[in-house]
Amino acid sequence: MHDTLTRAIFLAQLGSTLFMTGLIWFVQVVHYPLFAAAGAGEYADYQRRHMSRTTWVVGPPMLIEAATALLLFAFRPAHVATWQLAIALALLALIWLSTIFFQVRCHDALCRGFDPAAHRRLVATNWIRTAAWSLRSALVLLMAW
Repeated sequence: MHDTLTRAIFLAQLGSTLFMTGLIWFVQVVHYPLFAAAGAGEYADYQRRHMSRTTWVVGPPMLIEAATALLLFAFRPAHVATWQLAIALALLALIWLSTIFFQVRCHDALCRGFDPAAHRRLVATNWIRTAAWSLRSALVLLMAW
């Protein structure tokens, strides 16, 4: 039973991390840059709808990823080193801190209307999450290997 649970936790970790990595690259390269092309008159409403809808897409996998990252310390697969789990968790902490302190603040500013400086900060600081999720994916795939 322990092996089955460990495998399920690890697969949930793998799936949620890979999902979020693909999504963050789409957001970074396509979605966020297109914010500048949204109509200025409707931008605040656009941004609020974006945030509301995005929460439903990113919330569950981010929570699954966080929960399974913590659970893997209790149910560590035999082939996975503790240092790998620690680095993966540190990268996840970086992602969450970046989200809270950079991206959420930029989105809040953009909810008041399009602000070119806030938009530039959003795109620039989102590279933190893009890089961290990419490194997490590589690390989790290494663990799977």
